Amino acid sequence: MDHQNLTAPRTYQKKMPILWWTRRLSHFHFITRELTSLSVAFFAIVLLFLIRALSKGPEAYQAFLETLQSPVMIILHVIAFIGLIFHSITWFNLAPKAMVLKVGDRPVPGVWVAASNYAGWIVISVVIAWLLL
Repeated sequence: MDHQNLTAPRTYQKKMPILWWTRRLSHFHFITRELTSLSVAFFAIVLLFLIRALSKGPEAYQAFLETLQSPVMIILHVIAFIGLIFHSITWFNLAPKAMVLKVGDRPVPGVWVAASNYAGWIVISVVIAWLLL
């Protein structure tokens, strides 16, 4: 008789289907927002490759720009941009729950927290657009 098996606790592991998160809308939104963080990673990797191409000289930079102009890369950028917008919007809407701000003893209304995030996003976008154009 194996004494080790008699003393080891058994844990219950409920079997979960792989698409469990599609059954409730709140779970679907959560998983979708988490998956859109891949869009953030995509743009970070593209930026790193851009910096690498810049460090290797004008020929490498030009080759990288030509790669970015391919139809596949344009489609990937459009998909990633949509994911990034969705990720940003859902995060800004979640921010009031993630960080409760207080002025004195009174909490700042969640609408103000979300609105300040959107306002900052708009201001920074306008400044970047002004610098680039």
